[in-house]
Amino acid sequence: MARAALRLGVREVAELSGVSTMTISRFENGQSGGQAETLRKLQSAFEAAGVVFIPENGGGPGVRLKK
Repeated sequence: MARAALRLGVREVAELSGVSTMTISRFENGQSGGQAETLRKLQSAFEAAGVVFIPENGGGPGVRLKK
């Protein structure tokens, strides 16, 4: 959802995060739960690009763009 909100391709996210495109694709397709370090890199890259991660608040966790 964060990638879609920012309108970024897998290659762009890979460049921003230092995570391989294959790893990102496997994570997005549910083929991998993601290693803690990988998830940290992705979250940091998305936050730097303007995404805010929202904790579970009754409707489940989510993301939004910074104002």
